[in-house]
Amino acid sequence: MKLSLPLAMLLALSLAPAARAANEADYKAAYAAAEAASKEAAGMRNQWTVTVSALAAAKKAADGGDFDRAVAASREAEALAKASIFQATSEKEAWKAMEIR
Repeated sequence: MKLSLPLAMLLALSLAPAARAANEADYKAAYAAAEAASKEAAGMRNQWTVTVSALAAAKKAADGGDFDRAVAASREAEALAKASIFQATSEKEAWKAMEIR
């Protein structure tokens, strides 16, 4: 039993995919998706300031050559932008249910 646990851990680690460092192409793709979502949110007049900050952080990290952090910040910005879009669309009609009649 004592031998099977280390063996199982070794097997699990060997099957895990190797971590790959992000490159400039990964950053550009992630940033483009985040920027598109951010522009959509801005068009709905519901762009969150934290989205803009995350995009700026992504650009700063990429300018410094840290593409891992740039991709992470871009994905965070995209998630924030999509959340703001969801908020805008869900609250577009939801306010009517709260109206006093």
